[in-house]
Amino acid sequence: MDYFIYGLIAYLLGSIPSALLVGKIGYNIDVREKGSGNLGATNTFRVLGIKAGLIVSFADILKGTLATSLPIWFASDINPLIVGVFAVLGHTYPLFAKFKGGKAVATSGGIILAVNPLLFAIMVLTFFIVLYVSKFVSLSSMVTGVVAIIVTIIQQDVPLIILTGILTAFVVYRHRSNIKRIMNKTEPKISWM
Repeated sequence: MDYFIYGLIAYLLGSIPSALLVGKIGYNIDVREKGSGNLGATNTFRVLGIKAGLIVSFADILKGTLATSLPIWFASDINPLIVGVFAVLGHTYPLFAKFKGGKAVATSGGIILAVNPLLFAIMVLTFFIVLYVSKFVSLSSMVTGVVAIIVTIIQQDVPLIILTGILTAFVVYRHRSNIKRIMNKTEPKISWM
């Protein structure tokens, strides 16, 4: 019963469509009608720019962190990592946006922030280094996931190794169209201006 309650709350938190809200309120743009049509930070960076992309990234990270922290705050025996996964599912298949959401990157990072801030800091650093060099948000996201797996292996944190492995595989799967565009040299790059 507890898993159902925590899972439902986490899913609903994850379902809050940050990119849609930022686009509509701040720019009068529905990001679902631009770029890849995706409701995530990647498409927001591409369509609305760095500022909006960062705001959406922060909001999407927060969804994962809040959801994962719930069983910790309430001293529940429930594994917080499992609860966090429900936020990722909400973000990817949001109730409030016709089940068409983002690609799970930032919200997955939010799970990590709640349980391993050092790993999260390494992931953020990796993301921005790769983004600065490549200007591809999608590539930065996937490389960050691979680095997260390597770090958790070094830390010998078995639950996080499993979690980062599953989430990275899911992120790569969600970015398969981006991978094709990168290979075809048609993937849009972000502008730092």
